[in-house]
Amino acid sequence: MAVTSDILATYRGPRKVIARLLNMGPREDRLLAFLMGACVLMFIAQMPRLAREAYLTGQELNMLLGGALLGIVFIAPLALYTLAWLSHLALRSLGGQGDGYQSRLALFWAFLAATPLLLLNGLVAGFIGSGSALVAVGVLWSFVFLWFWISGLFQAYWGKT
Repeated sequence: MAVTSDILATYRGPRKVIARLLNMGPREDRLLAFLMGACVLMFIAQMPRLAREAYLTGQELNMLLGGALLGIVFIAPLALYTLAWLSHLALRSLGGQGDGYQSRLALFWAFLAATPLLLLNGLVAGFIGSGSALVAVGVLWSFVFLWFWISGLFQAYWGKT
């Protein structure tokens, strides 16, 4: 399936999508593409907020975008690889039967699949600003991301559907 079709299918049943991705075999290049795609989309989601901040505070937009690019596209992947490794260690200590690849797949796919809500969060931050709407969308994104990640980990480590 196409990535966009898999993202839509994840909202209906995240474990089925993870199971299908796991059945495709371990491919680190696919994981890196998922991660970098999600990070680029996260950077794009930050653009409206940064433009608003630059306009309201008089800061240089290019400086804000450069800092966000460095943090999101170059440093965040390293942090996410570390988080996947730590979750792998924790799940193995709890009796899970997965490996590091499966842990990375569950995390990176959850991050990529939740990016539509992250893009919405960026639009709300850019056009409306801080307030209850931004908090609501942020909480929704966090909930959906955790749902996808935990479901993916259960599928990868315990094979439950």
